[in-house]
Amino acid sequence: MSAVRLVGHGGLEQLVHADDVPTPSPAAGEVLIDVHACGMNNTDVWVREGAYGSDTDPSEVSTWRRGRSTLEFPRIQGTDIVGRIVAVGEGVEPGRVGERVMVDFSIYNRPESDDSLADIDYIGHGRDGGYAEYVAVPAENAYEISADIPDAGLATFCCAYLTAEQMLVRARLGEGERVLVTGASGGVGSAILQLARVRGAVPYAVSSHGKEEALRAIGAEDVVLRDAPDLVAEVERVADGPIDVVADLVAGPMFNDLLRILRPEGRYTTAGAIGGPVVDLDLRTMYLKQLELHGSSQGTRTAFRRLVEHIQGGRIRPLLDRTFRLSDFHEAQRTFMGKTYIGKLVVVPDRHWDEVGAPFAGAEASSAAGDPDAP
Repeated sequence: MSAVRLVGHGGLEQLVHADDVPTPSPAAGEVLIDVHACGMNNTDVWVREGAYGSDTDPSEVSTWRRGRSTLEFPRIQGTDIVGRIVAVGEGVEPGRVGERVMVDFSIYNRPESDDSLADIDYIGHGRDGGYAEYVAVPAENAYEISADIPDAGLATFCCAYLTAEQMLVRARLGEGERVLVTGASGGVGSAILQLARVRGAVPYAVSSHGKEEALRAIGAEDVVLRDAPDLVAEVERVADGPIDVVADLVAGPMFNDLLRILRPEGRYTTAGAIGGPVVDLDLRTMYLKQLELHGSSQGTRTAFRRLVEHIQGGRIRPLLDRTFRLSDFHEAQRTFMGKTYIGKLVVVPDRHWDEVGAPFAGAEASSAAGDPDAP
């Protein structure tokens, strides 16, 4: 089969497209999926670059799950898998063949609990993922989806929306509360905007100039420009009331300002640090304001089932900016790293391009955002 394999840490040259990769077979308890689409995520890039550091050296080349990595090379990455089941392993109901499915990408190493994330891994890291024509996954991770959403659109949900939902669960975002979302135009940020509205909360977005109207269309009550001279004062001006929760995907130099923005007894939640993972923290801001700080990664089985219910119920919508052929993977990841789009980028195996890859949805969002690279 065709696939893109990560052969080591480093630059784009470590991602190799090949047509002679062995097609997997489903083991007992697994299903084989004919991949129609697979969404892209920041984790793909950080794992390739070995950018996770260590507990003692933030610059050390290290992958996800510091110090206990399950990453082996070559590895097929890709978590946001959508396709159809074409074969089943022993113990799986044969009637599942033909189901259109979306994959919960998490590998739960504590099967006795639906809500523990103390020991997790993910498909595309601990085992091969969806940047390929076929992938084998545990049958319980493949959820049948009947919603009238194209495959490429469905592939925008998995990682970003599950991560977003878990962040809001941890922060206990409630009806009527105000949440400030950094990195709001990205996959997780734009998901938080929608999921906050589902909860009856009021989201405010932090983003770059030119994306304001697109973010308001997604669900932002208003937008704060991230390069404002005084971020704290600008949020106070724009937001109609105190900020209860900060959902941060950027960190970097703005981190301590985000804590200053929170009301007393406010909650901070993060699942990423694209602006820089090593931050300055004045602990007095944290303890004098009685703040809660939450780290989050992926999501629980319970959160994924809730995400599926939102999709099936039409309460959230896909934000697909554009699609790329699997054979054009380097171009896809360069575009991803450029961050000039809104929502998600999706990769489609070449053999499904005519039915899945074009025309793509979401061009309106890019154009509304003033994206110079929008088609």
